[in-house]
Amino acid sequence: MVSMASPPALETSATHTVTNQPPPLAPYDASADVVLLEGLRREGAGWAEEEVRRLGLRAGSAEAQEWADLANRHEPVLRTHDRYGNRVDEVDFHPSWHHLMRTAVAEGLAGTPWAEDRPGAHVARTAGGLVWGHTDAGHGCPTSMTYAAIPALRREPDLAKVYEPLLTGRAYEPELRVPTEKRGLLAGMGMTEKQGGSDVRTNTTAATPTAEPGVYTLRGHKWFTSAPMCDVFLVLAQAPGGLSCFLVPRILPDGSRNTFRIQRLKDKLGNRSNASSEPEFDRTVAWLVGPEGQGVKTIIEMVNCTRLDCVTMSATLMRRTLVEAGHHVRHRSAFGARLVDQPLMRNVLADLALESEAATTLTLRLAGAADRAVRGDTGEQAFRRIATAVGKYWVTKRGPAFTAEALECLGGNGYVEESGMPRHYREAPLLSIWEGSGNVNALDVLRALRREPETAEALFNELALAQGANARLDTAVARLQDLLTTASETGARRLVEHMALTLQASLLVRHAPAAVADAFCASRLGGDWGHAFGTLSDATDLDAVLARALPGDN
Repeated sequence: MVSMASPPALETSATHTVTNQPPPLAPYDASADVVLLEGLRREGAGWAEEEVRRLGLRAGSAEAQEWADLANRHEPVLRTHDRYGNRVDEVDFHPSWHHLMRTAVAEGLAGTPWAEDRPGAHVARTAGGLVWGHTDAGHGCPTSMTYAAIPALRREPDLAKVYEPLLTGRAYEPELRVPTEKRGLLAGMGMTEKQGGSDVRTNTTAATPTAEPGVYTLRGHKWFTSAPMCDVFLVLAQAPGGLSCFLVPRILPDGSRNTFRIQRLKDKLGNRSNASSEPEFDRTVAWLVGPEGQGVKTIIEMVNCTRLDCVTMSATLMRRTLVEAGHHVRHRSAFGARLVDQPLMRNVLADLALESEAATTLTLRLAGAADRAVRGDTGEQAFRRIATAVGKYWVTKRGPAFTAEALECLGGNGYVEESGMPRHYREAPLLSIWEGSGNVNALDVLRALRREPETAEALFNELALAQGANARLDTAVARLQDLLTTASETGARRLVEHMALTLQASLLVRHAPAAVADAFCASRLGGDWGHAFGTLSDATDLDAVLARALPGDN
């Protein structure tokens, strides 16, 4: 008979000891960014610094970081019908999504700035987004659309009187109920359709007037409507007088469900915590916002606001992945030295730091322009008009390349899902697509230059503030003036790229330390640069750049 005696007990169950791996990044302070805090003060919202710092600590907490991870791992689920067969068209989210949303709304990152008569309120919101965005990008979609809906809704004062106090509140109530019975609302938008995409004038959704003035019924299908669990939506449809803007509530005043049939949720590259849908309208009740035939003019202010948020989130992703890369290289050694101490890695990090600082500085300048524009500053209105489109084009274009390089700093560790870096990488391309692709934004800049000459004047007035401070910048401004004389659709991207780099350089020359501004101008404007990050010249003061971007033991 074969003996079944147990094998001798092992002294330890471990086969190895883990070494040379970084500790978890969280908890960390997402607001520990001197560029962010300087811009917050400079653009008129220094009064919000304590709140931003508090939110930064919360964003970097282990709890909030776990919310972000869980919200993306457990994706939204569509329920078209309830158990009895009734059509409900609801989307179920993981509890972590609601934790993220509740915090964002309570912190004033949705419509709150429009209810505050305090200079800098819109800057404070943007700064809050730059730190809270270190958690999850997906839930920034409904908060952004809610923020952006208000100036469009104001085109119809009677509707704004009812809905604006609820859209600007700080209460998050996700259940679908009669809007006026809730303490807070979220707004979405439905513009694009299958046959048109960004060419919204080709929309085929039909709006039919009813006997009640200002009330219509809609019939049609939208191709990409994010956050379908919002309470109200701004929708474009063809009325008898042309393309018009409408307010569509999910729940009607009598408590019945408006027809909002969600055909499916999109299976997306990134932004997976958020639901994006294809809703179908069939005798859907809607209220006209603005005059018939002026739908694009009515909703364009909403687009300007969401474009700013695209820039904000791209800058946030840059900063978030830079922090992750910096944390990794401080704790990881290879070939006999810490990665952070190796010259070529320092070049990569410093190059990323320059890009991140330029993006954050421009973002806060755009937020300052938005804040002053809504308060009646005509010069800032003109600057905002062109600079937001320029920034939206360039900063969002830089995001994917930036996040890929930051991911590479972690090597194979960054390529696995549990690091979080793949999620950031998948998210990055969205910001260039949302609210107009690169071509749409580049052509919009040309349109502004040709139809609104005051925008070019405002841009050059801004650039003139740095005149004489850097020879490379002065040369770039002169070249930009020459490029404007031969601007064409074919060369629109080249022109807008030069505008963006010149604008970023001028801001850094005025507000950043000389080491940062000189390195940016030499590389981005002077041609002393390669085609990938980490190709700064040997003359660059890498230590000064890194000490500013990643303070501490770098």
